[in-house]
Amino acid sequence: MSSPAFSIAVYCGSRMGAHIAYANQAQQVGHWIGQHGGRLVYGGGNNGLMGVLAQATLDAGGTVIGVIPQALVNLEVAKTNCTELIVVNTMHERKAKMAEYADAFLAIAGGIGTFEELFEIWAWRHLGYHSKPFGILNCQGYYDDLMKFLAHCQDQQFVSHNQNEFLQYGDDAHQLLSQLISQAGLAGNHPQLAKII
Repeated sequence: MSSPAFSIAVYCGSRMGAHIAYANQAQQVGHWIGQHGGRLVYGGGNNGLMGVLAQATLDAGGTVIGVIPQALVNLEVAKTNCTELIVVNTMHERKAKMAEYADAFLAIAGGIGTFEELFEIWAWRHLGYHSKPFGILNCQGYYDDLMKFLAHCQDQQFVSHNQNEFLQYGDDAHQLLSQLISQAGLAGNHPQLAKII
């Protein structure tokens, strides 16, 4: 098997959410990754948007690495047909392993686990632990209020303009994914990527 053109960690919910649009967007993201020769790195679950995302990536010809703590194998119903399923002991190990494998990071709709993962990778970027691009893909206005709150944090001088600039934001899956992969600096090594970004 040839090496993937890129590897992107996607954070998302283990629930389906209130609108079919969330699942549709997760499917779009998975298809884009697979169709462009990429590898998905995600939390290893088969429930909710996690399962939709992973299966869409596999169906489109991509590879999938799932990383899941032993305690969540049954709770989130581990997706056993991942290209590789890595079972770890703790959430800390899960997040570190996902970050290690990823060239870029994307959050789609999700709950407190998704928020925690996004904000940690953002804090790591601010502190200089990595220089990888990351973003939020909005759907149904799900993250609108968060973006307003972050602007408020900047106004109140607890978050800087530069910190907010690290976080990329959009509602077009193809556009945002292309942007993140381009900023990861991978197109030069993969001519098929240079055609799309």
